[in-house]
Amino acid sequence: MNKFLLAASAASIAIVASVGAASARDQIKVTGSSTVFPYSQAAAEEYANKSGKPAPVVESVGTGGGFKAFCGGVGPDFADVTGASRAIKESEVKLCADKGVVDITEALIGYDGLSIAVSRANTTDWNLTEEQIFKALAAELPDGKGGFVANPNKKWSDIDASLPATDIVAFGPPPTSGTRDAFVELTMHDGCKGLAGMADLKKADEKKWTEVCSRMRQDGPFVEAGENDNLIVQRLESDPNSIGIFGYSFLYENSDKLKDVKINGVPANFDTIADGSYPIARPLYFYVKNAHRDVIPGLKEFLAEYVSDEALGPDGYLAERGLTPLSDDKRAAVQSAVLEGKKFGM
Repeated sequence: MNKFLLAASAASIAIVASVGAASARDQIKVTGSSTVFPYSQAAAEEYANKSGKPAPVVESVGTGGGFKAFCGGVGPDFADVTGASRAIKESEVKLCADKGVVDITEALIGYDGLSIAVSRANTTDWNLTEEQIFKALAAELPDGKGGFVANPNKKWSDIDASLPATDIVAFGPPPTSGTRDAFVELTMHDGCKGLAGMADLKKADEKKWTEVCSRMRQDGPFVEAGENDNLIVQRLESDPNSIGIFGYSFLYENSDKLKDVKINGVPANFDTIADGSYPIARPLYFYVKNAHRDVIPGLKEFLAEYVSDEALGPDGYLAERGLTPLSDDKRAAVQSAVLEGKKFGM
């Protein structure tokens, strides 16, 4: 407890000492997830248009990179808000606390599907199971004798004769991305658990099970494409036989160029993501540093814009960009938490 009191005191001293410098910073700093980036950017533009103040600076560095920057400290040199395509981890809460960031608010803004997409130039009617996806992208597969072998599958037809006889090429997010975390948890783990011997392995050695079921292959078929999902869209256009992995909003925004790959027979769209029938969907968040609310000019007004009905509502401008909205009661709870600065964990 004394450690946290000392951290809180240090944070208070830091923010008070930096008032003059913070006043000189006339732009809000937003960092974090590439998936949340377009939503934060849209809210920033609306805030600037309505207030006449400078638009917040919004950076796309991935969920992990965003938390690292956000938790770096209190004061004008550090981000005010970070977007995340997963909930904050205990290790990141500790990182924040160690740097004096002890008062944050969590905002669940809506839901997003993890789309797997191909170019519209690809004529295949794609429909993959999570097990097929795992067999395509995992670094190792069970050998049927209690051990594991390097993934031998080079073509989709190596996995199932009904799939195209084309090379497996998948462009996806790097390990720093919350999209990667969510894809591993929601897709790879589900695809892994049904394979022969994996249930027994999980009971005997869950750490080994998690390691095997989480590791993506590094021999070519899976390509880490960085935090800029627009680059994945460009690569799919140039290689119609490749697939891309990113948030549903990017598929939605590029539906003239791309089409979804059904997962377990379910297409990715607003309805299937909202009702839970689409198997790889996840919540999206932003986190705000409460020590900055009364110091960084316009921060409270920007937050009010971000959680407004005009932004987060079912007919809001974020839904127009691909966000699956919250229910009315959940949205009201988020609005209350953000506007009142509810402390995370309380």
